[in-house]
Amino acid sequence: MKVNIFDVAKKSGLSVVTVSRVLNNSTSVREKNREKVLKAIKELDYHPNAAARSLARGKTRIIGLIVTTLQDSFLDEVVKEVTDVLKAHGYYLALSVSSGMEDEEHYLIQEDRVDGLIILSPVNEGPYVVELKKRKIPFVMVDNQKDIPSVSNVIVDNFKGGYDATKHLIELGHKKIAHLGGPAFFLSAIEREKGYLQALQEEGLEPFAVEQGEFTIKQGYKIARKWMEASSLPTAVFAGDDNLAIGFMNALSEVGIRVPQDVSVVGYDDQIFASALKPYLTTVRQPSAQIGKTAVDILLKQIDGNLKRSMTVKFDPELIVRESTAAPKSD
Repeated sequence: MKVNIFDVAKKSGLSVVTVSRVLNNSTSVREKNREKVLKAIKELDYHPNAAARSLARGKTRIIGLIVTTLQDSFLDEVVKEVTDVLKAHGYYLALSVSSGMEDEEHYLIQEDRVDGLIILSPVNEGPYVVELKKRKIPFVMVDNQKDIPSVSNVIVDNFKGGYDATKHLIELGHKKIAHLGGPAFFLSAIEREKGYLQALQEEGLEPFAVEQGEFTIKQGYKIARKWMEASSLPTAVFAGDDNLAIGFMNALSEVGIRVPQDVSVVGYDDQIFASALKPYLTTVRQPSAQIGKTAVDILLKQIDGNLKRSMTVKFDPELIVRESTAAPKSD
């Protein structure tokens, strides 16, 4: 039997009017009631009549999401949350894996194919901003690389993440702490390194070494091999990405250097493998579900005309302490 709006109202314990307001993203609904309705919609697997609502509003009921890669479990979690929240609101998701606008306009932006866009971790957001503003298409940036006050965005305090990771190593007693950073064109990589440097500076410590490169296992492995060949290893490493951390640890294990007994390692992102491979990786977790939900909420408010000004929402990351960090060996 097909689920209808009355079933959702009964399940949530609220009126049909309230359910309808939630479906239409009205700002007059209290957040507590909105959560009840969205939960009931998800549990009942309710699908609003998107076709009828689209005709009434003159909208496609499709939201575009552009992401640079899907080879990242953090980004995957954001995409999943975006999909779930949009589904609860009667929207469909059009997903595109793209590195940028390049020389041609992105197909999702052409001919009013979507009601709005979420752009996730763009490498070069400038052309998107220009084109979307020109076409007056609502959009939200997530993990963007440039601070553009006129654009709504959802970001994480990567400075705090780098600071907390390094502070953890310092509190364990480490003084020779190195950093494996990502590409300089990623604002997140720059901010994580700044946090690392700030934590060291506060303790009067100098960076043992700082290396920049791709966020890959291969890069982490390569750096570890280089340092070992030079007989110059730190007692601790803060890697700005879990892939770098795993690659670094793999190189150490090949020659019998133990983690964390000989070298402590902290990663970033809390990828799926961080809690699956031994030793379990101490890392910095980004709130993927909150990021995805907030991006959708901001975008739908834009679409419905309930958000007149751009807004920035910044989330704090969380240090997750596992098995890859410990106090340094005494000399």
